[in-house]
Amino acid sequence: MEFRYEQLDHVQLAAPKGAENQARAFYQDLLGFMEVEKPENLKQRGGVWFSDGNICIHIGIEDPFQPAKKAHPAFQVKNIEAMKKYLQIKQVDFMDDKNLPGANRFYLHDPFGNRLEFIEWI
Repeated sequence: MEFRYEQLDHVQLAAPKGAENQARAFYQDLLGFMEVEKPENLKQRGGVWFSDGNICIHIGIEDPFQPAKKAHPAFQVKNIEAMKKYLQIKQVDFMDDKNLPGANRFYLHDPFGNRLEFIEWI
């Protein structure tokens, strides 16, 4: 093949109509992502975009809405144990998963029910 993949550009997750402030509270205020202004021609669709370094998350409005309960993005984290402690302090429920050899990982759900994985390779 004459092409190659360089990196993942962004992940899009769905949210119900009018959920932008809930997305900000979760992705920005809790998880620490920065909001990125959407291009003017896409603003009328609703939703909100976030990023942190090379990680970009687009929350798009879907009507009717259905959360992604199995399909999910996985975020590689440095010092995942500190993240777990932070989430416990914030009283955020998450589920540890010890099924992948060599990985420390857990899952949590955003306010809309979308599944998110956080992983650190050990």
